[in-house]
Amino acid sequence: MSSLGRASAILGAGTLVSRLTGLLRTIVLVAAIGEIGRAPDAFGIANQLPNNVFTLIQTGILTAVIIPQIIKSAAHKDGGQAFISKVFTLGTIVFLAATTLAVIAAPWLVHLYGPEFTPAQLALGTAFAYWCLPQILFYGLYALIGETLNAKRIFGPYTWAPIANNVISIAGFLVFIALFGGDRRHVDMWDPTMIAVLGGTATLGIAVQALILLAAWRRTGLHLRPDFHWRGVGLRDIGRLAGWTFIMVIAGQLAGLVQSMVVSAASGQFPAGFMMGNAWLLFMLPYSIFAVSIGTPYFTQISEHAAEGRDEEVRGDVARCIRAVSLFIVVSIAALVAASVPATRIFTNSAEGAALGAPVLVGYLVGLLPLSVLFIVQRTFYAYGDTRTPFWITIVQCAIIVGTALVIPLFVPLSHLAAAIALSQSAAGTVQMIIAVWVLRRRLGGLELGQTLLSIGRFVIAAVPAGFAGWGTFLLLGGVDGWSAADKLLGALGTSVIGGVTVIVYALVLIVLRAPELKVATVILQRFLPKR
Repeated sequence: MSSLGRASAILGAGTLVSRLTGLLRTIVLVAAIGEIGRAPDAFGIANQLPNNVFTLIQTGILTAVIIPQIIKSAAHKDGGQAFISKVFTLGTIVFLAATTLAVIAAPWLVHLYGPEFTPAQLALGTAFAYWCLPQILFYGLYALIGETLNAKRIFGPYTWAPIANNVISIAGFLVFIALFGGDRRHVDMWDPTMIAVLGGTATLGIAVQALILLAAWRRTGLHLRPDFHWRGVGLRDIGRLAGWTFIMVIAGQLAGLVQSMVVSAASGQFPAGFMMGNAWLLFMLPYSIFAVSIGTPYFTQISEHAAEGRDEEVRGDVARCIRAVSLFIVVSIAALVAASVPATRIFTNSAEGAALGAPVLVGYLVGLLPLSVLFIVQRTFYAYGDTRTPFWITIVQCAIIVGTALVIPLFVPLSHLAAAIALSQSAAGTVQMIIAVWVLRRRLGGLELGQTLLSIGRFVIAAVPAGFAGWGTFLLLGGVDGWSAADKLLGALGTSVIGGVTVIVYALVLIVLRAPELKVATVILQRFLPKR
């Protein structure tokens, strides 16, 4: 537990700083291009395209297949060096090919994700895409190096490297504002130089993020070299495993594509793609800090226990991880729901925009706990080399997402379209999580589910009064018309105050309930503090 707590603290601290600088990056970006308008949505889609391809690579191949294989390769005589060199050589070629194909297909991709865009908006989005799509290569290298470091229990660099990306992006966006001014939400405000500065800055940050990880590679003790002799690397087995996850992620991307196509109808007037992306960043803050930071070290341990056939220890790992993650995730949901307007104000240029965007954030937050549990459960399947089961479970989720996305516009006005899409995604994720837990429990012969549900029940009981206390604090601060929604900086301050009140009440109720999980929280939080 000590090593897991230490690793979780390192990841959590790095993720916290990374996400906070990422929030600052988005604040500066919104100041540069606005939050609701055709230009912001054009850039939002163009800059999201490489992230979509990156998701295919990371989730579809690396996390699910390559990383467990790297862990197993440690038993080779050379410590896995030959295997990793072959994988890196092949991976680099795949990333280059994917980048080239994406750049060629840029106009088609932008039109695919924004079918309701005007011709001028499509042209602007395509110009942005040419600058942003080279990020695919650097994202791929970053993920391959970083996930390998994680597999070797070197957890810090992968989490801390994005800070450099955020710093570079912030500096570049500030230069953009200094040169051209801010709030360029209209398509006719842009010229090629502006596009190059904004898009080039975004891609430069990702490139530096990948290169920084190379400095940490020497800690693995491995020496990479180009190796094109792929026979013996197990490509047939990797291909069989990756086939299911790759198709699974493609299905998820297609579901997201349908959502993007539907919500593009609201672009220019109401919250649409760019606003949804910003709400997703806030949503991912607690997910990354707690679910990923706590879950990633557990995943390495679960993979080791699964490889050794120690199912009983895997059951304990999964249950403890779910309880530890849920302790923090539940209070995060309560705090962010209570502070949804001030938190959204960070990414908008007016209180009215924050009021329009807050329901989008709340819609996503409904699915935060299910997504966090799914993160753990899904990776347990991967640890056993099972990629087929997560595929079929994800297909159910995608079917719900697509079905609801097509039906929602028939009943929901454009002003609430983005919020409804976000809520439907949370509902689909909840169904996916329930099915995944049920299947894994049957496979492993139990997951300590009774104890886990009892713990989550305590967290929810504590979160209800905590959430009301946070909401009451928001109202005491003046609500939508108060100072916490008057400005971006004040929005961040108001979010901190409301969140602080929520966390204090949550902790006090858990103390009254004598929740044993508080010991886990204390151990993890102590890792963030100096030893003295």
